[in-house]
Parts: sequence; C-alpha cells; structure tokens
Amino acid sequence: SSLQSNMAAASSNSVLFVCLGNICRSPIAEAVFRKMATDMGVADKWRIDSAATSTYEIGNAPDDRGQACMRRHGVAMSHTARQVTKDDFVTFEYILCSRQRSRRSDLKKKAKSVKNCNAKIELLGLYDPQKQLIIKDPYYGSDKDFETVYEQCVRCCKAFLEENS
Repeated sequence: SSLQSNMAAASSNSVLFVCLGNICRSPIAEAVFRKMATDMGVADKWRIDSAATSTYEIGNAPDDRGQACMRRHGVAMSHTARQVTKDDFVTFEYILCSRQRSRRSDLKKKAKSVKNCNAKIELLGLYDPQKQLIIKDPYYGSDKDFETVYEQCVRCCKAFLEENS
C-alpha cells in the first residue's frame, strides 16, 4: 500500500527542499543534491524531492533560467512544482527551506497541525560553510542571481550530505 511505502521512506534518508514557488531555488537544490548523492554512490539510499509553500506555480516546470544554469553545470533537472502536503511532514526526515521568516514559520505552523510530524524543519543555509543563511529568490533577478543560488546550493548540499552519510 502507499501508506506502507511512505512509512518505509521515512526510515530511509529523506530530504525535501522548499521555497516559495518550487520553480527556482528548491528544484535547483533538489537537482544539485541528487547529483551529489549519485556521484557519491548513495542516491539509492535517499528519497529526494522539492516543494512550494505557495500555490502560485503548481504544475509548472522549473524556471528556464534555472534550467539553463543547471545545463551549464551539467546537472540534470526535471521537476514539476507542487505544494508541501501534510504527508511530507510525516514521511520526510528533513525539510530544508531557502529562507527564514515567512517560509519556515509557515511550515512550522503547518507541521503543528500534523499528527506525528517527524520532519526536522531547518534552513538549508545553516549548512553553508560561508554562513549565507538566506538563499534569495532569483526570480526577479538575473542569470547571475541563479548562479549565486546554484553556488549556495552546492555548498549547503555538500555539507548536509557529508553530515548525513
């Protein structure tokens, strides 16, 4: 049953990357992390996904500029934007957000309404050795802003993966 497979997933390593729309930051983080886990030979031990706190972009592909950035770095990315579900709080071990105030408090509120919430809700930026806590939304920015997001995600995902493998 799907419930059993969900429960099984919770016991393995699992991470959900979250941002506002799930078309810029979180799918980049998801793709970067998946490539790292694959390169380290541990991808099959991880459940990796990304989601949005908002409903704005549900069903949409990642931003073209983000996709172009990933292609430049040879990172495969395919994702369809979705919103965080109650299930996510039960089945994911880590929920890593791109920014503090709004996102994380939204998620904490949602988590409180979920029985047996197992997820650790943290800032992805907490793992950044350069201490850039916030991963700014590049949506209204330039290609350079997407590049910055990519670099932050690489640093954070590397540290997070090393800590959890």
